[in-house]
Amino acid sequence: MRPLVHPAIDDLRPEAILHALADPQRAAIFAAIMRAGCVDACSAVAALGDRVIPKSSLSNHVKVLREAGLIRSERHGVELRNHSRWAEVDQRFPGLLAGILNAYASHLAGTPPNPLASGDLPA
Repeated sequence: MRPLVHPAIDDLRPEAILHALADPQRAAIFAAIMRAGCVDACSAVAALGDRVIPKSSLSNHVKVLREAGLIRSERHGVELRNHSRWAEVDQRFPGLLAGILNAYASHLAGTPPNPLASGDLPA
């Protein structure tokens, strides 16, 4: 098996994070992992609303999130356990993740984003 790539916190680049979260499906997957803290299997985040992401696409989305430094994956048998790296990323780039995910949430709700609102995201 190929080793999993997890960039060090000092190696994170904002453009990689922006690229990873530019895809609405990846942003939704990251938000689900972040809310759960740890997802025992990728299939736990495969359902987005009434749509299920195919396994091959889901694997690629998780890889992009991992290589951007947004999640940490650990092998457990044939499954990967994915953990959010929210706190680490937020310490390096304060407010970046909250701003992006709040913008998506506002867009989905049909309301303009409020940059001063804290929402349900961790501090």
